Amino acid sequence: MTEPEAVAVGFAGLGRMGTAMARRILAAGFPLTVWNRSPERLDALTSEGAAAAGTPKALAEASEVVLTMVSDADALRAVLRGDEGLLAGFRPGSILVDSSTIGSAAAVEFAAEVTGRGAHWIDAPVSGSTALAGKGELTLMLGGDADAIERVGPVLDVISRKRFHLGDAGAGAAMKVAVQAIIAVLNEGVAEALVLAERAGIPRDLAYDVFSGGAVAAPYVLYKRDAFVRPEETPVAFTAELMRKDLRLVAELAEAVGVELAAVRAADGMLERAGDLGLGEGDFAGVARVIREDAARRDGDR
Repeated sequence: MTEPEAVAVGFAGLGRMGTAMARRILAAGFPLTVWNRSPERLDALTSEGAAAAGTPKALAEASEVVLTMVSDADALRAVLRGDEGLLAGFRPGSILVDSSTIGSAAAVEFAAEVTGRGAHWIDAPVSGSTALAGKGELTLMLGGDADAIERVGPVLDVISRKRFHLGDAGAGAAMKVAVQAIIAVLNEGVAEALVLAERAGIPRDLAYDVFSGGAVAAPYVLYKRDAFVRPEETPVAFTAELMRKDLRLVAELAEAVGVELAAVRAADGMLERAGDLGLGEGDFAGVARVIREDAARRDGDR
């Protein structure tokens, strides 16, 4: 795989992140075929030149490389299996690159099914925002065969700025789970500190300027500014419910390897409360609202 025009690429799963990734691949000149469970989401990319597949099987038959970006392991299982699933359309040498957050156990399970068809599996979950995806600056955490990763490198180059090959199938998925543990705790820390500064009389935007300009200015802090400072005006990037799903994967991995994660449990508890307040489909930075409302309620109790 050297020239974009020589590589037929398929993409399944056109949510916010998937659409941004697929658009990068199309813009780079790769022939792209797309499939999505909700077919109306195909329109944006087919209007730009992508072809549409009627089933996952048809997508696999049209592609040398298929990327998937779906919500969870159950969703990927549904895309893979059955008479019209991806597995039914793979040929020997086909490559599946899964960028979903599914956990290492599911990645190993699916890798066995894919390789059993003579195809290649790569788990390639991403770190970064939808904005970074649109610029081709995601970080990829890779698990799978090194030769297959090398073969698909030209495709990965257009969606990522950094790639880390971490080991066999499941290693990239495990690393993504660890990263999500950090993101959940960092999100909670930013929310708590921001409300703390506000309650001390510091304007929200100025407090965030300090976060962005000092020791805690991680990329996450920088790109989540609008979600924290102007939540009512900022589109949802990643929901509280999706982060809770990821934290269930964190808990499963922690149990399997015998690690206690107290901070993650606390962050998960706040996300659960956000869901109870009807904020589950809002951006997970919305935990700041929960903290504000708790503080206001305590004012009223005094």
